[in-house]
Amino acid sequence: MPFNIPILLTWLRVALIPLVVGVYYLPAHWLPRSDQDTAATLVFVVAAVTDWFDGFLARRWNQTSAFGAFLDPVADKLMVAGALLVLVHLDRVEHFIAFIIIGREIAISALREWMAQIGASRSVAVSSIGKIKTAAQMTAIPLLLWHDMLFRVVDTQRLGEYLMYLAAVLTVWSMFYYMRLAWPLIKEKGGMMD
Repeated sequence: MPFNIPILLTWLRVALIPLVVGVYYLPAHWLPRSDQDTAATLVFVVAAVTDWFDGFLARRWNQTSAFGAFLDPVADKLMVAGALLVLVHLDRVEHFIAFIIIGREIAISALREWMAQIGASRSVAVSSIGKIKTAAQMTAIPLLLWHDMLFRVVDTQRLGEYLMYLAAVLTVWSMFYYMRLAWPLIKEKGGMMD
């Protein structure tokens, strides 16, 4: 396993996931709910920034690796799934929205793995729809964790809900987009690997 700063940042992101979840299990007399929301939001934002930063550094310093390419999306999916489960528990996200987003991530990850095994991974490369979906959900999650007025003007819960619904629609759209790209190969291989 290679070890460099980008991979260290990815591991840091993985390590931050339990903090986003765990802060809500602290007794209220240790940390009131509003402080839990603030702490979870800050940890999530730091983790999201490391997501951008580790990719930037890996490309800039030419430290990309197969292991980094594997670990980075795993860390992203764990971070999003952990935050969504917390938000469902707090009644800030609908169950079906979390199911759509997490279910799609599992399905597309499995599809990409299968496509890589048959040598066609470029067929399901990240699309612009997927990037917009990611931007919507990565903006929505900290807004929903914050769960308070921002600058006394922005209702973060309402804005976060709108963005999360947009992310869910784009999630379904991008899943069909990837499936449409992969369908000829699925038919050709009969859904079976050689």
